[in-house]
Amino acid sequence: MRWLKRLYTARLLRRHQIPDALWREVADRLVVIQHLSASEKARLRTFSTLFLHKKRFSGAQGFEVSSETNLIIALQAVLPILELGMDAYLGWSEIIVYPGAFRVMREQQDASGIVHLQDQVLSGESWSHGPVILSWSEIEEDMLNPVAGRNVVIHEFAHKLDALNGRTNGMPPLHPDMEISEWSEILGSAYSRLQQSIEIRGRGQIDAYAATAPAEFFAVVSEYFFSAPQLLQDAYPRVYEQMSRYYRQQPLLP
Repeated sequence: MRWLKRLYTARLLRRHQIPDALWREVADRLVVIQHLSASEKARLRTFSTLFLHKKRFSGAQGFEVSSETNLIIALQAVLPILELGMDAYLGWSEIIVYPGAFRVMREQQDASGIVHLQDQVLSGESWSHGPVILSWSEIEEDMLNPVAGRNVVIHEFAHKLDALNGRTNGMPPLHPDMEISEWSEILGSAYSRLQQSIEIRGRGQIDAYAATAPAEFFAVVSEYFFSAPQLLQDAYPRVYEQMSRYYRQQPLLP
């Protein structure tokens, strides 16, 4: 029944086209997609259209979502799945946008088994089977003042891909031609080296937040892969190669 799915998709794309002016305005502002070819940008537009149709956007704390804000998020969200397919984002439907960083209260259990309430201020959050939560001020900052290796949208959607295996542990479902042992050895070794570098020198070759957990390492190197691929390749060439094989993209190529 693939032809039925293709027919449905074609009809959906006709009915829910992104206006040309809006597409050009948003696409021209996003540095993270400027390396894409014309055909890749066309596929990105198709995926963005489907994403906008399938996902529900809502604002929190008085923030009003719009066609422009939604497209800005959608365009960056579908960049990582350009070669993976839309099915990578099945199983959830909502994106919640706060005007700025938001606070959450979490229960944390210490080594003694005592549970403490922890107050955290976040710029993004991704629930395995629930919504993606984003801070609009962080998204705007990434657009207006791009920093190599930083993209809150890509970071949170990398967590969604990671969770496809049932839990976020830094290992998304790999392709049949990829070895789990090789992925584990390469990313695990880089993760350990980053932790050691931060412990000894107080800094690493990439954002120190990547050293907090394997899941965060995968999300952060995903940010670098799409927004600062040369820095990632210089710091961890074998990690770059694994990310390229997983995402099936080559952002360093013209």
